[in-house]
Amino acid sequence: MKRHNVIGDGAMAGLLGAVTVALWFLVFDISRGRPFETPALLAAALLHGKTLVSGIHPHLVIEYTVLHFAAFLFFGIGAAILIEAAERESSLIISLLIFLFAFEVLFVGLTIFLGPMVSAALSWWSVLGGNLLATAVMLGYFFLLRHPRLLRELLGPWGNILFEGIVAGLIGGTAVAVWFLLCDLGTDMPLRTPALLGGVLLEGIYDPAAIHVTIPLVLGYTVLHYAAFILFGIVVSCLVAASEHEPILLLGVLILFACFEVFFLGVAAMLNHSLLDQIGWSTMVAGNLLAAVAMIGFFFLRHRNLHIRLRESWAALTQE
Repeated sequence: MKRHNVIGDGAMAGLLGAVTVALWFLVFDISRGRPFETPALLAAALLHGKTLVSGIHPHLVIEYTVLHFAAFLFFGIGAAILIEAAERESSLIISLLIFLFAFEVLFVGLTIFLGPMVSAALSWWSVLGGNLLATAVMLGYFFLLRHPRLLRELLGPWGNILFEGIVAGLIGGTAVAVWFLLCDLGTDMPLRTPALLGGVLLEGIYDPAAIHVTIPLVLGYTVLHYAAFILFGIVVSCLVAASEHEPILLLGVLILFACFEVFFLGVAAMLNHSLLDQIGWSTMVAGNLLAAVAMIGFFFLRHRNLHIRLRESWAALTQE
């Protein structure tokens, strides 16, 4: 029964991952007015070694869908076996991380290997974004629904730190996203800013006239946007937790937020004048200041004595 449970959990996780990627690319294809182009394109390239030139045939979509779900089912079962083994030997969690990394590299590598046959319709960041979302969904199923005890054992005291960092990152990312959305609505061009930034960062396009507001570009930038804020939030959360033993580290938090602002100003400096005029220097600065205030406010709410430690660290610094 235990073996059957492991296989069942893996199959369910694989199914969830496969559906996530399928929906991701379905949205991409529909937004371009070519539904099911991606599976047909990949079937033609992977299974028939040719470029899709004569339209989207249903048999190509079915062929790739079968291959797609089979690959994810095998991957899910493999991950379930490793997680089951990690419950008995926690050091095996490293093997799971390597397995997940290889999974991501495999799909991006396939996109690069196929080259011209798929590059016109697929980009490396769309493949990576879809598979990162699938991985997150599968890990959420495993650790939140099926193995919560293992997650608590692995994280230990780091669980609360990661939770605070992720929530803080989501708050900061949402603050900027809402700010830019409101600014774009004021110009009657909703989602213009994420499309412009996505065009620069993901496609390397610096001409505003060549960047069009498309759902794939907005989704791709949104994934990158939230990933950056969550990573930053986790780093800040680690420093806040460490400041309970060394209050002086709170000054490092303030320095980190200052570096955070400088980083986004550096990104703005990468833009040419026409793009910067489209977005607005003050708009970018104000958005990231709002995010910083929201994230700092969240940490102060979570740590009621944070202001005391901040005064202690400042007093220690001035005495020195």
